[in-house]
Amino acid sequence: MHIQMNNIYKAFGTNQVLTGVNFDLQEGEVHALMGENGAGKSTMMNILTGLHKRDEGTIFIDGKETYFANPKEAEQNGVAFIHQELNVWPDMTVLDNLFIGKELRSPLGFLKTKEMKALAEKQFKKLAVTIPLEQEAGLCSVGQQQMIEIAKALMTNAKVIIMDEPTAALTEREIEKLFEVINALRKEGVSIVYISHRMEEIFAICDRITVMRDGKTVDTTPIPETNFDEVVRKMVGRELTDRFPSREPKLGETVLEVKAATRKGVFENVSFSVQSGEIVGVSGLMGAGRTEIMRALFGLDQLDSGEVWVNGERVTIKNPSEAVKLGIGFITEDRKTEGLVLDFSIRDNMALPNLKSFSKKGVIDYQTETEFVDLLIKRLQIKTESGETSAKNLSGGNQQKVVIAKWIGIGPKVLILDEPTRGVDVGAKREIYQLMNELTERGVAIVMVSSELPEVLGMSDRILVVHEGRISGQLMKSEATQEKIMTFATGGQ
Repeated sequence: MHIQMNNIYKAFGTNQVLTGVNFDLQEGEVHALMGENGAGKSTMMNILTGLHKRDEGTIFIDGKETYFANPKEAEQNGVAFIHQELNVWPDMTVLDNLFIGKELRSPLGFLKTKEMKALAEKQFKKLAVTIPLEQEAGLCSVGQQQMIEIAKALMTNAKVIIMDEPTAALTEREIEKLFEVINALRKEGVSIVYISHRMEEIFAICDRITVMRDGKTVDTTPIPETNFDEVVRKMVGRELTDRFPSREPKLGETVLEVKAATRKGVFENVSFSVQSGEIVGVSGLMGAGRTEIMRALFGLDQLDSGEVWVNGERVTIKNPSEAVKLGIGFITEDRKTEGLVLDFSIRDNMALPNLKSFSKKGVIDYQTETEFVDLLIKRLQIKTESGETSAKNLSGGNQQKVVIAKWIGIGPKVLILDEPTRGVDVGAKREIYQLMNELTERGVAIVMVSSELPEVLGMSDRILVVHEGRISGQLMKSEATQEKIMTFATGGQ
């Protein structure tokens, strides 16, 4: 399938999102689509699949002018979209999620459950997925939910598959398997639009790259004819001198200490400490227990045994409110369901953990709150018309910045960051890294969980590796390598 999008314009109210975008997708190619958050990548693909209507411009599919009325019609015509924000129904089984709206039925209307199971198992085998089909999807990890979404799209026999940050929640092994599937699809003539902020993946799997900036198409180039620095320059409109800002940590007293923390069946005998001004990276494969450890420290789940010490005092954290009172902030990996109230404005989301500091005798001081919100919007360069914009109308990366901003506002002593740059462009990533440096300079202790090994190596002063619910190794920045981390992550010594 050959797709041409010519001179596409789109505005939402007074906000002009696309201004004359052009995009060309050849049959059987993997085409990277890159740009900063808010550049218009997802909007352009939503126009292609009929979720949004273009204001101007034309779309040709195999030489014929074509416009889909909605995403279902696009899918029926061979164009599938794997969205960055997961669309899993948590209370339904994995099998039901795979076939929702596309159930196989007998002439009498009975479900062909055996046939659906066989098809699902075949697709899961291709992707090396081992999730029980009868399990409720809500019990799956974010990475598993992502694999469900990928499997669901692949089962439509699509001729074009749009993948928006498909590997954001996946392990290295899952990414390798996905790349094998993408290569097989390419050989079958299937075209892939690959939207990602992970530069290594773009150069590993893609044939051509189109860069967008501020709602415009900057350039389309064959991958062998470009490089990392050139792509970044086109994306951000300027040189990005270093991917990771340099760090000169000044470590102080131990702020957080965890001793023999155990949650039965999830993690066991976990012990570590973090000093003020320090960034401790936490690495490991998906499902190793990294997120679960952090949830327990924040009071979202309860420990069965072990001790937690904050500023030299033993504490019991029964819920997140108690964690916040102790100066602990937690930026969750799942911003959509746990990090934000999507229907609330940016202002309300940022203010939520900080209402007491804006209140006098129970009455909110809106001027102080507005100054606080405007300052953070400016500092984190959140792309929005105002603090009154609904969080659901922001791009994924800007939503992530709002999540970070709301926890900065509490003046944390300890900040737990779980996948802090997931779905965030390369320019915004550096802004977040710089912000982490500024926080540690003020004495904040940071625990950063990340699946991106370059990020762990680039930003951590010390690295803990988790394997099957236990800390399998600890590395200082000076001795850490990707090979050493992966050795500990897979249970080696």
